[in-house]
Amino acid sequence: MPQCSARFMQFRGGSSKGLYFLASDLPADADVRDQFLLDAVGRDARQIDGLGGGDPLTSKVAIVSLSDRYDADIDYLFVQIVVGQNRIDRTANCGNILAGIGPFAVEAGLIVPTQAQTNVRVHMLNSGKICELVLQTPNGEMNYAGDCSIDGVPGTAAPVVCNYNEVAGSACGSLLPTGNVFDIVDGVEITCIDNGMPVVVLRAKDLGIRGDETPDKLNANKALQQRLQSIRLQIGPRMNLGDVDGASVPKMCLISPPKRGGVVQTRTFIPYKCHSAIGVLGAVSVATACVIPGSVAQGIAEVAIGNTLQMSVEHPSGEFSVTLEIDHSLNIPSVKKAGVLRTARLLCRGELFIPAKA
Repeated sequence: MPQCSARFMQFRGGSSKGLYFLASDLPADADVRDQFLLDAVGRDARQIDGLGGGDPLTSKVAIVSLSDRYDADIDYLFVQIVVGQNRIDRTANCGNILAGIGPFAVEAGLIVPTQAQTNVRVHMLNSGKICELVLQTPNGEMNYAGDCSIDGVPGTAAPVVCNYNEVAGSACGSLLPTGNVFDIVDGVEITCIDNGMPVVVLRAKDLGIRGDETPDKLNANKALQQRLQSIRLQIGPRMNLGDVDGASVPKMCLISPPKRGGVVQTRTFIPYKCHSAIGVLGAVSVATACVIPGSVAQGIAEVAIGNTLQMSVEHPSGEFSVTLEIDHSLNIPSVKKAGVLRTARLLCRGELFIPAKA
């Protein structure tokens, strides 16, 4: 029996890796498309029969098309393949995969560069928000070589600047989804925040850890995971996310005092496994929590004063720099723009195959 196929490209976007498709190359029916993507990436925990890597960071999909919005060039839908659970999650955006959207649009002919630098306005379908990508395109071609380095990725590459405009409430509907700066669940104080990514911020010491443990050590701490899961399940509905059992959000981020000159040190669970770094939009949300008076970050985060802040969020494999433009005129500071620096690289392009019976 012949197989079904589709054109694709694979990019490393930031510290993640995923399959990128033109929407026109995938089935038009959303349910059929989802089944196609599960076969393409892999349905089992090892993803042995697909192109995924058996890890949440390498089990991602981007679906791309031209946008008909006046304020955007490209539409981007992010799909997370939930490893080992034979299902997908479209709840949240992915800022790392977003870094590859501009390069993909150029490689696919959706965007034709005419300058040494090309700006691509991306409409993130998962949230309805806009991000402007700044690409290096000398001689009208996508440039991947450069001296920009990001933690979690070996070597250097050309920078991709990602400017997020007013992404508060991307999945939950508001910056503080519960309406509170902090809540108490199971006797633990938490701050629930969504500035591009729904995150529950907790003090590491309140969970009985230092906050500088390795991801492997935290992943072996079953008691910690059970406590985090209990908090997630209870707070999910209050964050307007419904039943979050098995969902990719909210992320759970344990914070502690910085050790390497940053604003705060983090250990993030996505949602059950401790991340070796921190996600792009997760870092933006955590940085935002650090500037909100009364959040659980108060007394831990070391934040400067000003309307434009360069904030280094520490994580297990280094740091993530976030630039926030802040309006302090209201009781709760409003982040007007968040800028992050990423890199991306085209890894391969071609035709992938799935069983025809699917």
